Amino acid sequence: MDPALLLLLSNLLQLQSQLDPAASLLSSPPSSPSSLLSSSSSPILFFALTSILSYASSTSSPSLPRPSRRRRRRSSSSSSPSPLPLPPPPSSSSLILTLPSDRSIFSMDPSARDARFRSLYGLSYPVFASLLDQLLPLLPSLSLPLPPDQTLALALSRLSRGISSRALSRLLHRPISPSLISRVTHALTRLLSTRVYRDYVKLPSHHRLVQSTSAFRDISSLPNLAATIASSPVRLRDSTDPSLRSPYRPFPSILLQVVADHRKIFLDACVRAPGSSDPASHLRDSSLYGRLCHSDAFRDPSIQVGGHIVRPFIAGDSSFPLLPFLITPFSSVSPSSDAAPSAAAQEAFDSALAKASAASVEPAVALLKGRWKILRNLNIGLDHAAQTVVACVVLHNFCQIAGEPEDDGKYLWRDPPESPQPARPVDNEGALYYAGETVRQALAEELFERQQHLSDGTPSR
Repeated sequence: MDPALLLLLSNLLQLQSQLDPAASLLSSPPSSPSSLLSSSSSPILFFALTSILSYASSTSSPSLPRPSRRRRRRSSSSSSPSPLPLPPPPSSSSLILTLPSDRSIFSMDPSARDARFRSLYGLSYPVFASLLDQLLPLLPSLSLPLPPDQTLALALSRLSRGISSRALSRLLHRPISPSLISRVTHALTRLLSTRVYRDYVKLPSHHRLVQSTSAFRDISSLPNLAATIASSPVRLRDSTDPSLRSPYRPFPSILLQVVADHRKIFLDACVRAPGSSDPASHLRDSSLYGRLCHSDAFRDPSIQVGGHIVRPFIAGDSSFPLLPFLITPFSSVSPSSDAAPSAAAQEAFDSALAKASAASVEPAVALLKGRWKILRNLNIGLDHAAQTVVACVVLHNFCQIAGEPEDDGKYLWRDPPESPQPARPVDNEGALYYAGETVRQALAEELFERQQHLSDGTPSR
């Protein structure tokens, strides 16, 4: 019997002894509840003990199962799969999918709950729930044998933890086959990289472009700088395909080209080139190049600098070609014009471009690979590699737009530095190259003149 119940009985017996000195219950300690009831006691005490024992019996005995009503209720429910029941507490190496349908998460401290979701899925609970809400109308088209929250949880677990389907399957309490995990991951990344991409990765509107050029002017002091571009290799698992290898890196890879604004939000992403390709060729093969050359993208608002029209432009490193809408450092190719800016002006301009990249596209890529660890070593077949990378770009933007904390660099991942190979203009880019050189010189001279006036304390023109 419960020790607490025995203590209560003992106290009642002591009370009875005080009320009835003739009682002999306390003369020898009882050995069992039955000996208590057989002893002489007052009627009040007898009924009190009987009530206590009846209550103890009803609470200690297991309740009878009632399967019939519950089974009937489940069978009459909708045909959609029911949420995963809560498993027992896991060992330290196990993984439990904590889902929005799990009511226990509402009793957790919000900071602890968000930390748990970030460790499992790469994002906090509110962002997970918001993403799930956005995907709910689209998930039924995937025809997966899992509820929507489990579908999203499994895919995000693999993308954020960077482990294989087989490794993730071993961590789950409920057995889910590696083949099903792979199927879920491929289906969700395909959905994100196609139907969801256009809603979260797009070139800015006129209003947003004005905001971006203003923010970059505060960062770099360069007028009409609208975004920055970078190329980043995504490492693949071992492959014998020579096109995936580059002489500049010792591992097979595919190239990711991204354009980012001052908020570390990607405006465009392209994954079309193998690791042996160079960033300039990758750019020329991308849809972004055609849009910048032949459409109205990044054309307004234009300004005048040194008597030259300067449209909103993108800043890149020396691995990209110099174009009127893509400005690179002077260190990339020596200017062909005799009226080139001074060395001090060129150095100041190159430093301004570096500041812009360091505040936008560089930390954006570092954050992308920090949150979605699968991009550090893509353990996915080549057929699904590009869609997986683009899906992670969509997830990155969703987190940035939703205000997911960056945790002061906790999620930043820096690739080993590579020396960019300077891009050379191709034959059909001659006019564009010289137009870009004219814009770069005008910007450099205007920036250097402003800096000189600021140092002298005189107003600039």
